Amino acid sequence: MKKDIQISYEYFKNSSELSDIENTLLARAKAARENAYAPYSQFLVGCSVLLENGEIYSGNNQENAAFPSGLCAERTTLFWVAANFPDVKIKKIFVVGGPKEFHENNPPIPPCGACRQSLIEYETKQSEDIDLYFSSMNDEVVKVHAVKDLLPFYFDSTFL
Repeated sequence: MKKDIQISYEYFKNSSELSDIENTLLARAKAARENAYAPYSQFLVGCSVLLENGEIYSGNNQENAAFPSGLCAERTTLFWVAANFPDVKIKKIFVVGGPKEFHENNPPIPPCGACRQSLIEYETKQSEDIDLYFSSMNDEVVKVHAVKDLLPFYFDSTFL
């Protein structure tokens, strides 16, 4: 039997279509991207996270000559937030990435598979969906209303 999966998402052509908090998250992710340590790939990624208490935290990718010892921006940010605020729910995550040399035609960059798996862990842990945004440097944005929308066959603790 063949079945299909549909993913619902929102598309924003530019940041003028975003709310004030979404624009703040975009700006914070862009600023974090500028401090990424990516001397090998030259692919810079920034991430910002909005917590239910209104606080915003950000991070970026960190590479290492001993590949794959580095870490993506999403996990860098998520792990720091979870370590420091273990009982505070995550409301929104904004990711901005792309080559160091920006080109107008770079598309929005979604989280990699490892980041999706890490993100779903926290969405499952808090029993509440997390709005996930990913963007290009030209402010073209895709939004899904839950991490599980990007990872429909996710693995979680119920399988253990």
